Amino acid sequence: MAEVATLQGLYEEAKAKNLALDMTRGKPGSEQLDLTLPMLDLVTSSDYKTAAGADPRNYGGLDGIPEAKELFKEFLEVSSTDEVIVGGNSSLTLMHDTVARCMSHGTASSSTPWGKLEKVKFLCPSPGYDRHFAICEHFGIEMITVENVNNDLDIAKIEELVAADDSIKGMWVVPKYGNPTGTSVADEVVDRLAKMNTAANDFRIFWDNAYTVHHLSDDVDVIKNLFEVAKAEGNEDRVFIFGSTSKITFAGSGMAGMGGSVKNMDWMRSHLNISTIGPDKINQVRHMRFFGDFAGLQQHMVKHAELIKPKFEVVISILEEKLGGRGLASWTNPKGGYFISLDTNQGCAKRVVALAAEAGVKLTAAGATFPYKNDPRDTNIRLAPTLPSIDEIKQAMEIVCLCVELADAEKNA
Repeated sequence: MAEVATLQGLYEEAKAKNLALDMTRGKPGSEQLDLTLPMLDLVTSSDYKTAAGADPRNYGGLDGIPEAKELFKEFLEVSSTDEVIVGGNSSLTLMHDTVARCMSHGTASSSTPWGKLEKVKFLCPSPGYDRHFAICEHFGIEMITVENVNNDLDIAKIEELVAADDSIKGMWVVPKYGNPTGTSVADEVVDRLAKMNTAANDFRIFWDNAYTVHHLSDDVDVIKNLFEVAKAEGNEDRVFIFGSTSKITFAGSGMAGMGGSVKNMDWMRSHLNISTIGPDKINQVRHMRFFGDFAGLQQHMVKHAELIKPKFEVVISILEEKLGGRGLASWTNPKGGYFISLDTNQGCAKRVVALAAEAGVKLTAAGATFPYKNDPRDTNIRLAPTLPSIDEIKQAMEIVCLCVELADAEKNA
């Protein structure tokens, strides 16, 4: 009880500072957005055409301008521009709409709409991305939580489930620098995802490669190309790949792309032909003049790393200083991406988030990284260091660590 009283006193002092700090979402900081400002000057009223001289102001170009498709061919790691669609500003929109079309019209492998089946299920590796889970909830898709093992997919459990149940139609994966763990899928896991037997012939892996170029240094994670392995196994239609420049250029005005087999992309183009007259091609021209090519995009990401790596380092440093070796929590130390995953002892995460909020530090809701917002052990907290300043991060993390100590002490009192 004495420990609780001491920590409570420190906590009251922290509350008295009346802070208002936000580490809830993985938003770029303003200094990151500033890196892209010159892009706004690259298209003018007298100079706006594509590299080939086409007029982007008019209809057409349903799946993107040629130079943007070339960039996303490399970005998504497919082999042909026929395997790419460049859409609007959001890969989340592409993922949502792909699920919607599967629900309403079936897939390129089966014309039976998922929405007419008695039950549709998705595997949800967890902790994972809350917006993926929200899409499933929106369409009434039953989510099956498959908890990660050693910060990677539980591939044995995944293989067992998809082989036994033909109502399992899909799964979500953030393969590189995952949300929220910041860790990457191992080569062996990629191989097994590509090869595994599935009871459903229209099973789809939604491969959200959101952070494929979001490295923090030259020490990068390299993951095996799922699509190429799936092709070799005759399962190329299994994979939908997604990505965007939302955290590369302007978060609300980037480019998004999806990739996959020609059969899958033709299926998607047939739907786009009904739903749109094309994406914002002027924005695509603007982006391509700014980057030039994929190598230019990669060079741009070095500038991002220089800005956000120190923020990650501050978070890790404070966690190690305040909580290291004390048996109170564990955390990931990613080489890229936008998040650090903090695991408290069982039954403490919700209390930590509530205490932090009362002390002026907003964190992503505990449980948000699991389907139905239900973390079965109440341990996981997602930390998002990119938006706040380093001074704000220092203040926030001091309070977060204090809240971890207090929540644990209360539980054990």
